[in-house]
Amino acid sequence: MSQITLSHVSKRYGALTSVDDVSLEIRQGEFAAFLGPSGCGKTTTLRMIAGLTLASEGTIRFGSRDVTHLPPFLRNAGLVFQGYALFPHMSVAQNVAFGLEMRKVERAQAQARVMQALALVKLDHLADRLPRQLSGGQQQRVALARAIVYEPEVLLLDEPLSALDAKLRNEVRNDLRRLQSTLGLTTIFVTHDQDEALSVADRIVVMSAGKVEQIGTPREIYQRPATRFVAEFIGSTNLFPGRIEAGGRFVTAGGESFAMPREGRRDGASTFAVRPEQIRLTKGATGEGDGFGVPATVSGIVYRGALTEIVVQTASGAPLVAHLQNDGRDGEVRLEPGDVVVASWPAGAAMLF
Repeated sequence: MSQITLSHVSKRYGALTSVDDVSLEIRQGEFAAFLGPSGCGKTTTLRMIAGLTLASEGTIRFGSRDVTHLPPFLRNAGLVFQGYALFPHMSVAQNVAFGLEMRKVERAQAQARVMQALALVKLDHLADRLPRQLSGGQQQRVALARAIVYEPEVLLLDEPLSALDAKLRNEVRNDLRRLQSTLGLTTIFVTHDQDEALSVADRIVVMSAGKVEQIGTPREIYQRPATRFVAEFIGSTNLFPGRIEAGGRFVTAGGESFAMPREGRRDGASTFAVRPEQIRLTKGATGEGDGFGVPATVSGIVYRGALTEIVVQTASGAPLVAHLQNDGRDGEVRLEPGDVVVASWPAGAAMLF
């Protein structure tokens, strides 16, 4: 396993810049997720690391080894893509062994390594089956076994779960995390699914328009997003355009005035944000409580199983979304459309961009 280092890496296609001056380090043994919307450059960055696409500028290193201009087969990277790309006429074991055969590994040793890799993905009992006899989740596990069987320095995963249904996605996602932890492989996982990234990654690299917006742990990315884009892309967020005025209050474009904690102030900030799960709704209350809130009227209620999503409107008509946990405790606040409430939040929950 190796550390992956990108230094000022860019990729241009004529006048189009797909990846723009990206510098980052994926630590040895780390599970990192490249997260962002379609077209943000995350897959292109992964392909440059794999050697499938050559960088226009910059350097890429595996440990101390400069691999910028090396072809894929000399980089020793395991690759798993959205499509399983299994040979339909070969058995599971033959598919996994294919890379070892290309590397001229002795047959007995190759067979042992194939069965070891299949055991890691819990498919050793299906070694003789053909791909068409497997479920989608099992086929993806075969692709994983094929990627790790030759003991790569790094493992690169390009949206490997997107073709699976929700239940299988969760199962294979857990298998991925277990496998990566067991092998200690430096791993990059490309996804546009924020839940996948938050669930499996040690650190997340959020990308937009070819640039890195923020790098951090899942908790850092979610609780303290560095930019408005990150706040909007990761989870749900209530956003209010406006300005900070003297006295430390944020005045929205609609005229609401929110108290701001001292540590949350940013000169020149033009957007106030707070997560829905931080919102507390007090029925029939007046005023703003401790100053971190606003009077509102309930306009919509959506039951979502573990939580209820409640949409309220402030006096200016601006919508505000609150997520209330359905924990079944006595004393749960019952709300109906038209109820007057105060929507409030802890002082430390406010974010400014």
